[in-house]
Amino acid sequence: MPVAQRFRRRRAEQDEAGVAPRPRLHAVGADVYPDWEAVYRDNVDRVYRLMFSKVGNRPDAEDLTTEVFLTALRPLRVSASVGEVRAYLLATARTVLAGHWRRTLGREITTLDEEHDVAAFEAGTVDPATLARAEAILALLPERYGRILRLRFLQACSLKEAAEQLGTTVGNAKVLQHRALRQAAQLAEGMET
Repeated sequence: MPVAQRFRRRRAEQDEAGVAPRPRLHAVGADVYPDWEAVYRDNVDRVYRLMFSKVGNRPDAEDLTTEVFLTALRPLRVSASVGEVRAYLLATARTVLAGHWRRTLGREITTLDEEHDVAAFEAGTVDPATLARAEAILALLPERYGRILRLRFLQACSLKEAAEQLGTTVGNAKVLQHRALRQAAQLAEGMET
């Protein structure tokens, strides 16, 4: 008799006898999340800090953090271990961030050094060489380009706030930011070579 038939017969006999079926085995590590809310609560700060360290402003970091969790919601199993969940969220963050940079700068930047970036953000320290390089790039930009980038990324102004300070519309501020980021990326590439 095939195994499947024996299994079904045994299940039917147990049901007739009123014996509760044995629970199926499910091998998972001891460190699993009880539900989606726990996954979110435990990881939202980590993902947000990572995104903030990459984009440099609160509104974009919040949007990207939301996008990471919405993207991961469907394929991620709650029964996965804590380590697996964190690894999956990091991979999802890399993909979301690459899409953001592709939309914003027209090029993909997909490398994340999560430990370094999050540690630097938590410590609140900025590498002096990085700060000097950013200032050098901003100094080479036209005045309005440098101003929009300072407002958006160094002072964490929203697009609306930056537009008000520049005396322009939100739509114009978006265009200005886009052009400034493109030119800044070209200048940064020129400095690397």
